[in-house]
Order: sequence, then C-alpha cells, then structure tokens
Amino acid sequence: MANSSSVSGFLLLAFADMRELQLLHFGLFLGIYLAALLGNGLILTAVACDHRLHTPMYFFLLNLALLDLGCISTTLPKAMANALWDTRAISYQGCAAQVFFFLFFISAEYSILTVMAYDRYVAICKPLHYGSLVGSRACAQMAAAAWGSGFLNAVLHTATTFSLPLCQGNELDQFFCELPQILKLSCSVSFLREVGLIVVSVCLAFGCFVFIVLSYVQIFRAVLKIPSEQGRHKAFSTCLPHLAVVSLFISSGMFAYLKPPSFSSPSLDLVVAVLYSVVPAAMNPLIYSMRNKELKDALRKVPSIFFST
Repeated sequence: MANSSSVSGFLLLAFADMRELQLLHFGLFLGIYLAALLGNGLILTAVACDHRLHTPMYFFLLNLALLDLGCISTTLPKAMANALWDTRAISYQGCAAQVFFFLFFISAEYSILTVMAYDRYVAICKPLHYGSLVGSRACAQMAAAAWGSGFLNAVLHTATTFSLPLCQGNELDQFFCELPQILKLSCSVSFLREVGLIVVSVCLAFGCFVFIVLSYVQIFRAVLKIPSEQGRHKAFSTCLPHLAVVSLFISSGMFAYLKPPSFSSPSLDLVVAVLYSVVPAAMNPLIYSMRNKELKDALRKVPSIFFST
C-alpha cells in the first residue's frame, strides 16, 4: 500500500449541512444499530442456550447473526460518530480496514445464505439423507468454507484497491468506504486489475444466485406435493423467511453494483447502500422469528436465562 498515493485520509458523504438534520440521522442510525444488536444478540443467545435449536438450520442462522453484527458494526458506528461530531473524515488506514471487514462479512454472509438454501433443499427434497448430507462435520466444513471465502475475497479486493494510485481527490460519495467509490478516485489503468477481480466475484455470486434459485424451484415442487396442509405450512414456514432475506440481500446488492451509470446519483446510491448494508442486519432477526414457532418459544425464554443467572 506504500505506492498507493499521497492521500492520507478520505472525506465521507455528509448527510446534511444543518446540525438538526445531522443529529436526526445520528438518532435514526443509532436506533437501527441498537435494534440490530438486540435482535441478533437474542438470536445468538436463543440458539446457543436452547438445545432444541442445536440443529443445522439454526447453526447456520447463528452464523448469519454473527455476520450481520459484524457487517453493520463495520459501517454504522463511524457514520454515527461523524454525524454526532459534525465531521466527514476517515483515515486512510481506517478506510482500508472498513473496506476489508465490510467485504469479509458481506461475502461470507452471501455464502452462508447459499449454504442455508442447500440445507433447506436437503431437508425437504431429500429428508431420508439429511443426517448424512448435513451432519455436524459437514455443517462445520460449510460454515468454515463460507467464512474462509469471505476472508479471501476481502484480502484480494482490499490489497488490489489500496495499491492503486489515487489522484482524483479524496471525497467519497458514500457514508462508508465503498469499493466502487474508491475506484472512482483512481487515475491509473492498473485499476483494470480490480475490475477483473470484481467481474470474477460477480460471476461467482451469480453462480450462487442460480444455485439458490434452482434449490427453491425444487423445494416448492416438493412442498406442493405434500398431501397435508399442515405439512405444507410447516415446510413453508422454514423456507419463506430465508427466501425473504435472500431476496432483500441480493436485489439491493445487485442494484448497488450492477446498475447502469445513467441511474447513478448520490441520493440513490445512499439509499441503496443503506438497503444492502444496514437494513438486512436489523430486519433478519425479525423475519426469521415471525413464522418460526420454535425460535419464538426459545426467544421468550431468553430473559429467564439472564435472570436465573
């Protein structure tokens, strides 16, 4: 990173010039952040403490909650601090760390969502083989692969991006250090290396997307063949929350990174960034607990766990 540029820091997007609006944004982000901490914290506690939830599906949900906490904690605290203290600054090292951790958590989360689709496919379409295909060892291996792929993706993109010379200023049109915004500051043809990496990542992400779609096509076919209405309802109750989370995550992320340049504007980019980097972390616990009776029952017992200790 020594050859990157003479840039020693960056200026993030200011939400507003008026002090009242800055404090309003701080309060809004603080509320979202606390909701995410509370919701995902309850999920982690419920899954860890309730032995009935020690199954592959909830093991992957625990991993998703951890990744959600990491993802939202990478972006929102700095944005809240800037709004509270009326500043836009972030150091060069802080920006690099933010890019690394955001890519790490967001990539690993996408991988975990893909693994969760596979888990639901095996549970519903191949129930007799579920124990052998999704055993404890297989779950650990798939989770490790998801976290490992996220780490590798983050290292490659961060190292490549921050080795580029930056000569287009230091202002980023985003409330956190987002990869496309940093690439806009590059003045070297070597940025094509990072573009190539992005293309490879998009192709891999598209492959995961196709796998998820095909898995749910098979799942819905199998569910519709279940003779009892209660059986269909139970199957749908375990699939629809995951499908809703995947839809929100993929649609907002694809629009953020694949939209035509003619559609781009600072306000639209800001809204889309909030949708894919902030909202899922706060909404996922609510989505998963709405239709899941086992999880609801476990969450009701969480307060008694703390008071009993």
